[in-house]
Amino acid sequence: MEHKRTTELESDRLLLRKFKVDDAESMYRNWASDPEVTKYLTWQAYEDVSVAVETLTEWVKLYENPDYYQWAICLKEIGEPVGSISAVHIKEKEKIIHIGYCIGKEFWHQGITSEALYMIMTYFFNTVGANRIESMHDPNNQYSGTVMEKCGMIYEGTLRSFQISNQGISDAAYYGILKSEWNNLQSQS
Repeated sequence: MEHKRTTELESDRLLLRKFKVDDAESMYRNWASDPEVTKYLTWQAYEDVSVAVETLTEWVKLYENPDYYQWAICLKEIGEPVGSISAVHIKEKEKIIHIGYCIGKEFWHQGITSEALYMIMTYFFNTVGANRIESMHDPNNQYSGTVMEKCGMIYEGTLRSFQISNQGISDAAYYGILKSEWNNLQSQS
């Protein structure tokens, strides 16, 4: 793969960009402080904005690495981040990128996460040279799987007692798509 860093990506209604430490208040208010948003995730809801400042300070430092991909999902209509989407794990030799995402409850069921996922899948396949993109979710969080399916990912199976989330030990439903499958989908649209 040819890593290109976290590059700004844009659609009609979304801007995917690097986080800035100044985004801490939006991050805290829009998603990171809500226990309902983090219910199935591996990190606890933030208790105050200082945790968002610490997180973003670390993320901003990591942008120096060409293979670090962490985007703020910005809804142009309000001009601030409403969630995040990132490559949480990269297997270089196999050309596999594992994606994770999180978005504020107020912005659920509007197609925002699917649109952001589609944008970075396009970037990873066409620019970075990934051969496989994958993601997973707690089976109790069915809407996350719907996001993956909307973007052409295929359900591959559920790993039992695979991860620890805020719900304790939980299963992980895996989805993936290969570059050849992605190309076929693109030629049909």
